[in-house]
Amino acid sequence: MEVVHATATPLALVQRVSALIDAGRAGAAGPLLAAARQIVAPSPELSLLAARLAESQGDPGLARAELDVAIEAAPDHAGLWKQRAALCQRLGDFDRAARDAAEAVCLDPADPDAKALLGSAMLSLGRPAEAWACLAEACAAVPTNAAFREALAIATEANGDPEAALGTLMEGLSPKGGALNLRNAAILFCIRHRAFQKAVALAEDGRIAGTVDACLFGLKGHAQSSLGLHTEAADSYAEALKLGPDDPYVRHLVQASGLLPGAKRAPPDYLRTVFDGYADRFDSHLIALGYQIPGAIRRIAMAYLDRHPGRPVLDLGCGTGLVGVAIGDLPVGPLTGVDVSARMLAEAGAKGIYATLEEADVQDWLDAENSQWGLILAGDVVCYFGALEALLRSVRERLAGDGWFVFSVEEHVDGESGWALLRQGRYAHSRDYLEDALGAAGFAVHALRPQVIRHEAGAPVPGFLIVAEPAALVN
Repeated sequence: MEVVHATATPLALVQRVSALIDAGRAGAAGPLLAAARQIVAPSPELSLLAARLAESQGDPGLARAELDVAIEAAPDHAGLWKQRAALCQRLGDFDRAARDAAEAVCLDPADPDAKALLGSAMLSLGRPAEAWACLAEACAAVPTNAAFREALAIATEANGDPEAALGTLMEGLSPKGGALNLRNAAILFCIRHRAFQKAVALAEDGRIAGTVDACLFGLKGHAQSSLGLHTEAADSYAEALKLGPDDPYVRHLVQASGLLPGAKRAPPDYLRTVFDGYADRFDSHLIALGYQIPGAIRRIAMAYLDRHPGRPVLDLGCGTGLVGVAIGDLPVGPLTGVDVSARMLAEAGAKGIYATLEEADVQDWLDAENSQWGLILAGDVVCYFGALEALLRSVRERLAGDGWFVFSVEEHVDGESGWALLRQGRYAHSRDYLEDALGAAGFAVHALRPQVIRHEAGAPVPGFLIVAEPAALVN
């Protein structure tokens, strides 16, 4: 228990409160801050401490209130504006964050942190050119700041110059290893742009320099698997598991490599990690792979909506909204999209098609929901579930009595019935298993037809497109 000594100076007390907050000891910091406020005159520094404490205790509303009052009392204090900008950015209030960060820059033009905050807010607002200008100044002022450099790379890519974006990341690395987060960002960048050999080389340079963590080995394994180097990928995944035994991203990739027993589904945190980093080029990448599912779903949706126009439609795992684009001109009722990735949802929202977008794991969201839909769609989502029984039961409960559930899966083609976790982290299902699981969940198969999902390495990825409806409706 922290004790306030009678001889403690106000400055020492304030410094102790700050140190406790930094150490994550909010419970001990609270009484000391209250004591400090009894013996120290109100000041921006105390307000900043109070806001930090409130946020560390899970009360961002109180933190915002502290800063609002403090800014009104001391409007010329750049630190207060900067702190409120950072808080608003974390809360998703990007417009307020940008305005506050701009005020902080005006009050202290030499502060690179304020410029970086303004750049991050501009990125969130979809204004990459302005973001780049702010972040370039911040990075020039502190070239060793890895967070500034990574944000500048994101802005550079958003401005349409991926080569320069990678160069920005690479400039922060050194022969001795460089910042680990920057190296991982560069590896992930290469993977997203399908430069798998470059990704492996960057990871190997980090290993030689001793600058490694579980994420680096997991990304290296992903790149090796994409190159068909499955034995080498398994070795990388094994190293990742040693360093991050509880990391959901690592564990799922290790399970996909066959080193651990197969999980029944991809963890939501894994999906969030993958697709948050993939959102900005998801559409162009899938188009390049000849992705056929949105068009195939459109043809089925047309048949359903001819009979039931204006029905509400649920798009599970909506991603960037490719399925929504495919059906957006049809006579649909309100279109709701659900996805675990905030960045994918931001891309979907920009298309202006969905009435509602929900950030959630699809299984959790279905289980918590009580509405019903006439048409439920899931394009390339079920491939992240192995065992389908729980998901299908949840979908059945949310489907109207005359509704259709339309979804795609990859085909399990090794001659066995059931499902399998593939090396790339997706699942494949056999026809027999799909029919049995649908029947057990109260569905009957309206249609189950072979469907090429996309092309990878020049070869078609075989799958199925399924239309299921409540069993009682089928003659």
